Amino acid sequence: MNDQLTSRHWLAAAAPKAAPALATSTVLILARIWNANGAEHSVGNAALMTALSLGAAVAGALASVGRAGDGVIAGTAFATSGALALAGVAGYSDGISLPLLLWALATTVAYGLAARHWRTDRREAVTHERHLGERREEHAHVERIEALRAGAQIEVAREGAQYAQALAAALTARAALPGFDATQLTRAGLPELPAIEITKEH
Repeated sequence: MNDQLTSRHWLAAAAPKAAPALATSTVLILARIWNANGAEHSVGNAALMTALSLGAAVAGALASVGRAGDGVIAGTAFATSGALALAGVAGYSDGISLPLLLWALATTVAYGLAARHWRTDRREAVTHERHLGERREEHAHVERIEALRAGAQIEVAREGAQYAQALAAALTARAALPGFDATQLTRAGLPELPAIEITKEH
């Protein structure tokens, strides 16, 4: 069971790391298939891919400027522009050397951009875990204090009950002694027993 969880965790962690290489490799493979099906030295296809790549780059530039610029949209547009440029060159070229060189360059750039996002995500995850740990520690501290306070109150109540029982037993025993006279205790300066207690015993 633990092996399956570990394997699943390893695959889940490795999948995002392989995404840039898979994306650029997929573009290269599809472009070479396109090359084999008539795109080689096709000026029209090359012009189309160039126009699409430039359009995506312009869209990325427009999305990244100004206060309302969206980094996600800009990054997506620039990635699309690079993929279209790679596909255009790989589809137009007759050899494999230039497409492979562009593939390596595109993969390196993709990993460079992704690494920054991974560092940011990791930093946010560590900060979140630290915050949760502090909150858990704070709650545990409050719970310990409340448990100690409740225990002290219970102990005080138990001691009070035991003292009341002992006092009641002492009063009962004193009132049961032969020759007990509450008025003599009062004359001697001792506290007088309540009339209710004396009445109960007599």
